[in-house]
Amino acid sequence: MDRIRLGQGIALAAVSALLVTGCTTVGGGAEPTPGGNDASDAYTMVTVVKAQTIPWFQRMAVGVREFADETGIDARQEGADDVSPEKQVAIIQDLIAQQPTAITVVPNSPEALESVLAQAREQGIIVVSHEATGIENVDINIEAFDNLSYGASIMDNLAECMGGEGEYVQFVGGFTAKTHMEWVGAAYDNQVENFPGMTRVEEPIESTDNQETAYERAKEILAKYPNIKGFQGSAGNDVPGIGRAVQEAGLEDQVCVMGTSIPSVANQYLADGSIDKIFFWDPALAGKAQLEIARILADGGTIEDGTDLGIEGYTSLKKLEGYDNVFVGAASVAADAETAAQYNF
Repeated sequence: MDRIRLGQGIALAAVSALLVTGCTTVGGGAEPTPGGNDASDAYTMVTVVKAQTIPWFQRMAVGVREFADETGIDARQEGADDVSPEKQVAIIQDLIAQQPTAITVVPNSPEALESVLAQAREQGIIVVSHEATGIENVDINIEAFDNLSYGASIMDNLAECMGGEGEYVQFVGGFTAKTHMEWVGAAYDNQVENFPGMTRVEEPIESTDNQETAYERAKEILAKYPNIKGFQGSAGNDVPGIGRAVQEAGLEDQVCVMGTSIPSVANQYLADGSIDKIFFWDPALAGKAQLEIARILADGGTIEDGTDLGIEGYTSLKKLEGYDNVFVGAASVAADAETAAQYNF
């Protein structure tokens, strides 16, 4: 099977942020400078991620630390040891008592967080979310890109790799992970409309964003569907888990594997074709973007069409049609083995 080439190659960013100790005073519009200023020094921000154990969010923590160093804002990242929505709720409840300036969050389940985020805002805490289009009780939700376009693009590439025909499956980290469900939904709609020779053999499969679980379930799919030709993964751990199963089965040249991951996790499987292409945005930049939005709001500013966060991939935000509080950047990257080697995360 011919290997696919890179279909798009702009590396931009996606953003999350942190808040540390407690101060609810809103600043008056001072611009941040390296080392901070009087306003930024008074702010505390905490970024709550899906799980601290996931490499994707370990990369986001890098962005949080950089933001703190660059602005002088007291910022940190917190998260549980798994993707339990209940654990996220508990972390945020604890943070509310600390009264930080802002909480930025990447929800495991936007629906599960609505109530506790409403409580945070009632206490005067700024709330910024990421990967949560449609969530209501936040000031701003920032996406690295339009999620439906992202999912459709993954299908375009998967269909090219599969020659437009054959059986495939889709993995998500969790059925409550809104962005994952948007990606696979858009990909499936694209396939039905434009690639009628392809067949999705099952409803999306849940991995709980665990590489070992993705590996085991991919092995089950390979055994159940011996003619399977394609896998789409959504969670950062899906694609390498699937790639491992394909590699062990010796099917690198027969099965196409694509989806969201980061180079450091996927490179070993990209190298031999067990993974064909990955799609991602830089979690460090996404973390910084969330925090910068929180800083702008704390300074009394607003987020609108064209807002420039001064962060790669987020230099001209666009308001997402149909939503009052959702803005998108242009931070997506598609990478094959050669291109992925250019990234150091």
